Amino acid sequence: MNSQSSSLPDSRPRSPEIAPAVISPARRLYWSVRRELYEHRVLYIAPLAAAALFLLGFLISLPTLPRHMRAALALGPTEQRHMIEQPYIVAEGLIMVTGFVLVLYYCLDALYSERRDRSILFWKSLPVSDLTTVLSKATIPVLLILFSFVITVALQLIMLVISTPVLLGSGLGARPLWTELSLFERSQGLLSHLLTVHTLWYAPIYGWLLMVSAWARRAPFVWAVLPLVAIGFAEKIAFNTSNFAAWLVYRISGPAPDAGGMAMDPMTAHVNIWTTPGLWIGLAVAAVFLWAAVRLRRYRGPI
Repeated sequence: MNSQSSSLPDSRPRSPEIAPAVISPARRLYWSVRRELYEHRVLYIAPLAAAALFLLGFLISLPTLPRHMRAALALGPTEQRHMIEQPYIVAEGLIMVTGFVLVLYYCLDALYSERRDRSILFWKSLPVSDLTTVLSKATIPVLLILFSFVITVALQLIMLVISTPVLLGSGLGARPLWTELSLFERSQGLLSHLLTVHTLWYAPIYGWLLMVSAWARRAPFVWAVLPLVAIGFAEKIAFNTSNFAAWLVYRISGPAPDAGGMAMDPMTAHVNIWTTPGLWIGLAVAAVFLWAAVRLRRYRGPI
């Protein structure tokens, strides 16, 4: 009896096997980007602080606005428009410079800091590839630039709205301010400038900094700058030329203003940056730098 009962098949119900959830590469990239934004809150706090500081200064100077408007109305059409737009141009420049400095800092620290604090050991244990991690970090400059654009437009709109009752109360009227400012056209020009120059044109700079961040064991800023300075000095000593330095200036300053370049006023950029060979060469170089950053992260361990 015992031998027969022991040979009976197991009739206990078996729980169905649960297949592991499949996470798409796009979703992995999305959560990696969210992680970067959560860990680097200064990226959106600093532009907001700069905008708040400028708005405070604008509010303090608001009582002098009617006097400046009377002085502007006494000028010719070109000088009048320039004088009216001046505070808004300064606001654009402040937010753009703040965002650009933050992007440079982030790219130089993004892959270096995780090796310095040894958190790379934890992130490598997750099912997220090195390619996804590097691409998520390369996406942050684009998001920060778009965020800077939103802040700039909101700041200019607030300035325009609070200026209107002041001018109406002084008897001047707000029509010259609204007609000469052309806020909608300025926003279009600014967005085009940020997406072309600050995103695409500067892509090789961001890629270079990410690659150095993945490679350097200490002082990434020194390693990012020192090779460029050394190449410039070597060229000057060997050939008595400054072509490399001129190329660096060209890449940093951007194409000529008539090709969508670095004019502080985006309304003066009349553009075709897409036909500039430097744009496409720079994008190819940026892709090489990002590929090198992926390879370096794969084999680099904690510092």
